Amino acid sequence: MADPARAAKLAQRIKVVVAEALGRRVKDPRLEGVTVTDARVTNDLQHATVYYTVFGDELAQADAAKGLEKAKGVLRQEVGRSITVRLTPTLEFVADQIPVVASNLEQLLREAKKRDAEVAALAASAQHAGDADPYKSDVPEDVELDEDDFDEENKDLTVDTNFDEDSNK
Repeated sequence: MADPARAAKLAQRIKVVVAEALGRRVKDPRLEGVTVTDARVTNDLQHATVYYTVFGDELAQADAAKGLEKAKGVLRQEVGRSITVRLTPTLEFVADQIPVVASNLEQLLREAKKRDAEVAALAASAQHAGDADPYKSDVPEDVELDEDDFDEENKDLTVDTNFDEDSNK
């Protein structure tokens, strides 16, 4: 088994080779809008997954998938010529879902921003449910309070003669 760093380097090389081969060697008009976005290689270097995107509608994406399946042999041959491994990895083409997920995420962010603006508008025109100052006192403001007003009983709690520390044993 090869180390993951070698597999990652090989994947990057396969990505470049497949992208160049799609532009130079493969003359299928269905593959003109295809962009290779990523490639992954298993650690044993036997299988490569190539991710791609296609500009256009779902019909163009379906045509591109058929074109890539048809051109798989030519692309594998190009990969075999360009890389230095004992066995040429098999190629699998997978449509990359990142643009779809990104557009969904952008739509959700737009909706959240719109709702935040609505909440901010409601908050700007909102009024308090009760008093504006919920901590106001019943005492008139001109009366001064001192600490004697709050004394309940004058107990000296520091000395208790009935408590014996040794009796708790």
